[in-house]
Amino acid sequence: MALDPNRAEELIRLQVVAVTRLTRAALPGMISRRHGAIINVSSRLAFSAALPSPPLPKRATYAATKAYINAFTQLLHDELHGTGVQVQALCPAVVRTEFHAQMGMDPARLPVAALTTPEAVVEASLAGLRLGEVICMPTLDDPGLLRQLDESQRQVLEHSMSGSIVGRYAP
Repeated sequence: MALDPNRAEELIRLQVVAVTRLTRAALPGMISRRHGAIINVSSRLAFSAALPSPPLPKRATYAATKAYINAFTQLLHDELHGTGVQVQALCPAVVRTEFHAQMGMDPARLPVAALTTPEAVVEASLAGLRLGEVICMPTLDDPGLLRQLDESQRQVLEHSMSGSIVGRYAP
């Protein structure tokens, strides 16, 4: 809640509105050529909603916008089936860029071993595209965990489709 509301809105415009508009603007040409790829930059933090703060920093708006990017990209992947167009949500870890300094964070306090280079992230993303990964998390060794997450989400939706309020919520 420490994030200024105007900054929060800027973040939403950048991560949600701009990603959606730019993706939608690029798609018609790619679809007509039956070839192309869109890589939306997300974050590992898109998966962090269930984790407390601390140890992670306060991140409600940032993580939520990144979760939007993941959901948008996954759903778009399904909508684009058979068009020849690929989409990917790239979920890197901490990348060595000027971002941290511009956000007022001391880069010297970041764990250097955890930092990766932008070049390595790009190479990983392109490899992920070749592998057909819709969610690309370059630091995740077991992609089966993402499949488990997808399956868990499907089960939650399927098991909640009765339309009836369940017993624990009854008066």
